[in-house]
Amino acid sequence: MESERLTMKEKKKVSQKIAQRYQKASKKKKGDILDQFVLITGYNRSYASWILRNWGKQVIVYSGKTRVILVGEWKGYRKTSNRKGKRIYDEKVQIALKKVWYILGQPCGIRLAAYMQEIVSVLEKHKELILDEDTRNKLLKISPITIDRLLREEKKKWEFKGKSRTKPGMLLKHQIPIRTFSEWDEKRAGFLEMDLVSHDGGEVRGMYAQTLSMTDIHTGWTETIGVKNKSQKYVFEGLRKSISNFPFPILGLDSDNGSEFINAHLQKYCEEKKITFTRSRPYRKNDSCYIEQKNWHIVRRTVGYWRYETDHEIFLLNRIYANLRLYSNFFQPQMKLIEKTRKGSKVSKKYDIAMTPYQRILCCPNIAERTKENLKKQYEALNPVVLQKHLINLQRLLFKVVTKNQFYKQRLEERNKKKQLILK
Repeated sequence: MESERLTMKEKKKVSQKIAQRYQKASKKKKGDILDQFVLITGYNRSYASWILRNWGKQVIVYSGKTRVILVGEWKGYRKTSNRKGKRIYDEKVQIALKKVWYILGQPCGIRLAAYMQEIVSVLEKHKELILDEDTRNKLLKISPITIDRLLREEKKKWEFKGKSRTKPGMLLKHQIPIRTFSEWDEKRAGFLEMDLVSHDGGEVRGMYAQTLSMTDIHTGWTETIGVKNKSQKYVFEGLRKSISNFPFPILGLDSDNGSEFINAHLQKYCEEKKITFTRSRPYRKNDSCYIEQKNWHIVRRTVGYWRYETDHEIFLLNRIYANLRLYSNFFQPQMKLIEKTRKGSKVSKKYDIAMTPYQRILCCPNIAERTKENLKKQYEALNPVVLQKHLINLQRLLFKVVTKNQFYKQRLEERNKKKQLILK
């Protein structure tokens, strides 16, 4: 039997049988048995002898931490033990937890635990979640680690493996100002980062839609809008519409070095509105780290990587974004980095409590009370489940239109190729 054809389970069975003979054999016979074992399994000789010597024994191993393992029972290198006592979080709690997790867009355990009390009260108010007293108390007490453990199997179903042109960056901020009227103050609402997300579908030829995304650094409030292409005209129109949707006055804009942003129209607009306008350094993604995170979390997760180019597709994009702005800004908790320290090669990070952009606005002292009252009234009327259902229906409609258009386009290209071959 060759080692290449053996699976890990087969190697373990072989190890168990040979280990029993090896431990009883004389010194001379042990050498012969070891030779055969190495040939069968393909293990290193030193490792193979260690396996055969210690099979069925408890061994102390040091790999950063000292721990005792039982050689031969490989289940994450831990000895399995029988559970004592009843489970605290029963099936009712798990079902309720999964429902809340799906409604909020599948956040991590830390963000979900911090926002659990608020979202449970909202869902109960709209009668989207009905819980008995015991299940409710358990759901509100559940820890972030337990949330991740209970949702481990669900998360595996939703693992996404794909390539993105816009990945989250490290939390750094270095800007080269073009012209400023005031210094950047990231502790105040109103200082925005902006960027374009292309919807080329992997084919950069021709004209295709772009998503202009803008995010406030302090509150995390994000606005997105679909534009026809990357030209200064359409980007500037989309920018003005997005700025009008923000619930607070804009004090600063930061962009990359693309000509769609660095132009006379936008510079003149910022001068007239007394907005601080800055740009990032060339080829430094981390300078725009806040918006780079949103490009994946808000845009790519929602509308994917298809090619959008027709007016109907852009119309559907903007209908999706109209629902998404309410869903993400009012019901998506976010965490912000507040401290980062390095000790040798180890980097320690501290984050604040997870809050939605809406909650951060309510805590912001430089925003008018009238604005906060208007947002409170809007929040009271919103139902996250209804918003999510509308969002899913619009996503399905958009993907149906896109795939249909691409199917006909492929058929047309095939016909044109056949015609050319016939003419030749």
